[in-house]
Amino acid sequence: MVLNSLTTPANPVDFNSIKGLTTNEAKAVDALIIKQLSSDVLLINQMGHYIVNNGGKRLRPMLLLLAAKALGQINHNHLILAAVIEFIHTATLLHDDVVDESDLRRGQQSANAVWGNAASVLVGDYLYSSAFEMMVSTNIMRVMEILSKTTTAIAEGEVLQLLNCNNPETSEEKYLEVISRKTAILFSAATRLAAVVSGSNTEIEERLSQYGQHLGTAFQLIDDALDYKATKEELGKNLGDDLAEGKPTLPLIYAIKNSNPTDANIIIDAIKNGNRDAFNEVYAIVKSSKAIEYTEQRANEEAQKAISALAVLPDNDYKQALLALANFSVQRSY
Repeated sequence: MVLNSLTTPANPVDFNSIKGLTTNEAKAVDALIIKQLSSDVLLINQMGHYIVNNGGKRLRPMLLLLAAKALGQINHNHLILAAVIEFIHTATLLHDDVVDESDLRRGQQSANAVWGNAASVLVGDYLYSSAFEMMVSTNIMRVMEILSKTTTAIAEGEVLQLLNCNNPETSEEKYLEVISRKTAILFSAATRLAAVVSGSNTEIEERLSQYGQHLGTAFQLIDDALDYKATKEELGKNLGDDLAEGKPTLPLIYAIKNSNPTDANIIIDAIKNGNRDAFNEVYAIVKSSKAIEYTEQRANEEAQKAISALAVLPDNDYKQALLALANFSVQRSY
């Protein structure tokens, strides 16, 4: 089946089938990750393995591998960079959970809940350093340029999100800027790196970068919608975490603008005070204002842009898998 546009929920995407297209390469990436995590500092080994093996879709390295296979053959540098991308992502999770004071990640205790904040920050730093050590081994200056800019943007996104916390006046534009820097840019780096290492031309590199950026935005938009839609088991974290952290996500931003003053003030107060106890009341307002539907609509628009960006790729099973992931990004319930 050719996927040139978004499928309907009646035709759900089989994520495991997509993942199966890179099974052998993913095993090679896992081997590199395990090797790099080998340290004579026991806590690094324990925490690194705990986080890396603690569920997760491994979506970002899979994107790099699928994009590389869509362009031709995978070489060893592709595998190294897939591991690098996963290390950077894992490091950001460690730091995120400390900043957000989260105690649950992917349905299990977060690393900071098990070992404490100090250890989580330091092991996160170790993973960043390891990622750059592996990156340098490719000896490709363009790769180092992309990843250094990416990690800088991620840090900027984290700070911007911190500035937006407990601020109910955060605009949709500012919210999307945080997503762009904090989340989507690592998706974009993964697919761009596949093109760089494959020796693709500038147009393909840029289009794959755009695909990753739009896909990452769609994923985060759906994540924020799921905080008011999914079950705790599906979400892998506590419902209302974003509200408790005072994060003005798009469902809340939209609901404030499209509710009566009394309801809007309930949400405003909950954001200002990080009030998880108000979750049920806020949830009802978010639902009645159609904020979830609006957020999903914006995600669909981003997913469609991701699909359009892939028009330059040759048609093969791996391109179809990348297209299917755009559909998965907006269909998923976890």
